[in-house]
Amino acid sequence: MPTRPAGTGLNESNASPTGQRADRKLLLALIALLLLGLIVWRGWASWHARDVRMQAQAQASEQRIAALEQRLEALRRDQRAQTQRIQDAAATNRVLRDEVLGLSQRGALLEDSVSRLADSTRHAPQALRLDEVELLLSQGLQRLQIAADLDGTRRAYALAAGALQGVDDPRLLNLRQALAQERAALDGLGDGPRAQAAIRLDRFATALQKLPREAIDNATRRPAWQRALAPLIDVRPTAEAMALAPGERAAAETALQIDLNLARAAIERNDTSGFHAALDRVQAWLPRLWPQSPPLRQVRSELEALRAATLQPRLPELGSTLEQLRVLRNAGPVPVLTAPAPGDVTGAGQEESR
Repeated sequence: MPTRPAGTGLNESNASPTGQRADRKLLLALIALLLLGLIVWRGWASWHARDVRMQAQAQASEQRIAALEQRLEALRRDQRAQTQRIQDAAATNRVLRDEVLGLSQRGALLEDSVSRLADSTRHAPQALRLDEVELLLSQGLQRLQIAADLDGTRRAYALAAGALQGVDDPRLLNLRQALAQERAALDGLGDGPRAQAAIRLDRFATALQKLPREAIDNATRRPAWQRALAPLIDVRPTAEAMALAPGERAAAETALQIDLNLARAAIERNDTSGFHAALDRVQAWLPRLWPQSPPLRQVRSELEALRAATLQPRLPELGSTLEQLRVLRNAGPVPVLTAPAPGDVTGAGQEESR
């Protein structure tokens, strides 16, 4: 049996617990490392699984969005197709409506033509008489508007009234009344506004010859120094700018007569603007030729009234007969109302009650 050296057992007994503790620590460290690796692996696995799930969800969302976009695009295509169909239908409806309107217009024209053919006023004598009446009324209206020939207008209207009396048609009763009213209005004009304006202008020119050429001396209003110097010096306001020299006064009077003649010529040719312009020039010459005085103010007021006068007659009834005649001839035939016989009164009453 072998023998161990002395002191060896003590060292082994002292080293064995230390080695065991080191082995335990190493084992614990390995276990801890294993646990840590397991925890890390499980964490990475769970993170990876969550990432995979998130990617799958994102792909599914993208697929759903793409499907929704496709459905929206399909709906837009359907909407555009429906809009195009609606527009085509509206265009077709417009075409059909235009065709229906054209047919109705053609029908109206046919009815108008038939009514014109059936109108009794468009046959032989009555048509000629109505044409004559229309021609006379048109000529009378043109003579009044263009040449202010009241006498010619009255003669034309009188001839039209005589021709209208020869047409036996109850529908012309209102036309005869309108013609009578228009003739009464023409008779009420007298000589006409142009003749009246010419007469008033002649009266105005005559009144100008009677105006005083010297200022009316009011001694109670003139200062004493003016009355003292009156035999030597004649004091006048500079604003009047009167033509005192004989040559200037003669030229001003000649210009005034020319303007009066121009006003008469404007009356003759029915030129309202020229008439007003001539009267304005006449008014400008008045303070150059005559001093301020009550007669001059009266003449000026007469000139203002003459300028406000009109050269054209203002008749609301003028042309109404011609317009009614044209409307009556363009209208369709109107049934003529005749008086019922004495024995037909009962029958007529029954028909009205029906």
